[in-house]
Amino acid sequence: MPYIDPAQVNSPKDRVRDVRVVYDAGRTEGSWSVATLKWNEQPRVGLRWNGEEGESGKGNPQSRGNATWFIVPDQLAEEVLQAARRLRQTEETRLAEGYRAMASDREREQEAMDWSEALIGDASEAR
Repeated sequence: MPYIDPAQVNSPKDRVRDVRVVYDAGRTEGSWSVATLKWNEQPRVGLRWNGEEGESGKGNPQSRGNATWFIVPDQLAEEVLQAARRLRQTEETRLAEGYRAMASDREREQEAMDWSEALIGDASEAR
């Protein structure tokens, strides 16, 4: 199933508006996402499986071949939203820590600078 970008899931068009992705697992096996959206002009929380590369389909749920959202029941919506926000924050923190670790590695930074400077030289010699 090909990965379907959750930000592009706006079906059925007469019901879904203002999709804002809160969490997207991305192009990974078992990818899923959570979004806030308006369903029949009412604020709701949606959940869906985004699909996977190499398979056919539009993820789940879908209707008539169009990717759609499962509308989370009101009694669960806030819990699902909080969990999705925690996951997003954890991933953002992990990514920032990785960038900080890379930036603090002076030897690796110098190697990257030397490599990029060499590319500039190669480009200028090509003329």
